[in-house]
Amino acid sequence: MGALARLRAGFARALVRAAHSRERRNPPLADRFLLLALRTEPTMGEAAGALVTARRLRGDRLAAVEAARLATVRFPQACDAWVLLGEALEGAFRLKEAADAFARALGLAERADAALRIGLLLRRESRHAEAAGMFARAFAAGAGPEALYENAASLWSAGDTEQALRALEMWGTHFADGPARVAEARRELARGTRPA
Repeated sequence: MGALARLRAGFARALVRAAHSRERRNPPLADRFLLLALRTEPTMGEAAGALVTARRLRGDRLAAVEAARLATVRFPQACDAWVLLGEALEGAFRLKEAADAFARALGLAERADAALRIGLLLRRESRHAEAAGMFARAFAAGAGPEALYENAASLWSAGDTEQALRALEMWGTHFADGPARVAEARRELARGTRPA
């Protein structure tokens, strides 16, 4: 990073700090500071996330989406920008667009969080086999045992009980009481419920 880029990054961080100190007293000014920070920073930093969070906390979900979309325009190759947009769209109940944003993040890099979110959205649409594939991809990208469990549950819902049981067995290896957990999870899946 060159000297000018470092200067811009430092100025953007200072604007974010200034915005945080004014969030309660003067939300419109804080918003303007964060917008300026987002337009100033040379690479995807903390400004976009702070702006989306501030707008969401004020209850303006569509403005949060607008802020996240601005981040993807400024930094189209930044996975974080696309994940941020996906989360903002989910918060605004625009689930198809959210899935597209998470898919764009996955197209840029193997992101466990993006794969998990796509899997959850696919499962909401009862696309269980596709959801299972996304959960497996999330696990391969570094997600924890939760992804294996979601994979097993989706495979079970898709009717592939043999693969679901294999996934449950693998999930169980992550816990000291794995066999007991697997047995309980299998009973819950058979009853059509999910273990806590």
